[in-house]
Amino acid sequence: MPDDHPPQLPRTDVASLALAGLRQARKTLPAQLFYDEAGCRLFYRIAELPEYYLTRTELALLPEVAREVAARFDRPAALVEYGASDEAKAGFLLDRTHDTSPVFAAYVPIDVAAPALARLRARLAHARPALDVWPIAADFLGPVTLPRATGGLARLGFFPGSTIGNLDPNEARAFLRGVRTTLGAGARLLVGVDLRKDAAILLPAYDDAAGVTAEFNRNLLVRLNREAGATFDPTEFAHRAVWNAQEGRIEMHLQSRRAQTVRVAGETIRFAAGETIHTENSYKHTLPGFAALAAAAGWTTEQVWTDPAGLFSLHLLAEGTEAPPDSRPAC
Repeated sequence: MPDDHPPQLPRTDVASLALAGLRQARKTLPAQLFYDEAGCRLFYRIAELPEYYLTRTELALLPEVAREVAARFDRPAALVEYGASDEAKAGFLLDRTHDTSPVFAAYVPIDVAAPALARLRARLAHARPALDVWPIAADFLGPVTLPRATGGLARLGFFPGSTIGNLDPNEARAFLRGVRTTLGAGARLLVGVDLRKDAAILLPAYDDAAGVTAEFNRNLLVRLNREAGATFDPTEFAHRAVWNAQEGRIEMHLQSRRAQTVRVAGETIRFAAGETIHTENSYKHTLPGFAALAAAAGWTTEQVWTDPAGLFSLHLLAEGTEAPPDSRPAC
């Protein structure tokens, strides 16, 4: 689960995205379908659960990290945040000053949720009137062109929340290469990365005792009933969180409690008893493994911060030299 919430999708897109995965031999649903209005509310509840260490651990790290990162910029900079549905975490960086001058003269939040970006811009116009805010409503996994007004500024990319864990290694490398192209020569990137740890810590974060994550997972089916003409009975699907040690990821599934037939956008989908819908991956990295992945995308690791328990990390990357195409990151 990322630490933000993607946008609303047109109903036709919801149906087509769902059917593309449900027609497969191993059924899947894309994680972006989690985040309707109810899904966003449920995720905010998850972030406050005692089992869900990610958000509070990153927030505890950010004040010191922001101070040290900002100190590396000796001229005005632009902060470019990927997946920015709000400015809460960026605020730690936007607060930093050299003497009395802000380190970051411009803020470029990128997200596909145009309404959320409009609200963000309005809040910042009131709270930080001297800050130039240039929202970009776009899928940050695709090509992004920064505003010309940021051309003379140093650039720091910011990708908090361990959202990069929702990308498989090939997707993560492609994303990091794209960020390097977008930010340009001399840029840096600060990225949140959840770390591998004992499954006894990982699994409860995705299968909490209060059942909020289970409700979040099954809300996918509620959404399909509403927006894709589906006939799911959510109570007939059990929430399952699995640690896949070989792939280094938490997987979330919805498991059919019995053999059943469901209609989605007029199409019949059959489930065997025990069959699952794979709804999300959350990759957990080692420190050397993520450094190698970043290097394969043309970044060098400048500094890494972790909490005392080694749960979570923030990586400051600097533009480097891309590794050969056949290189592979270490596990």
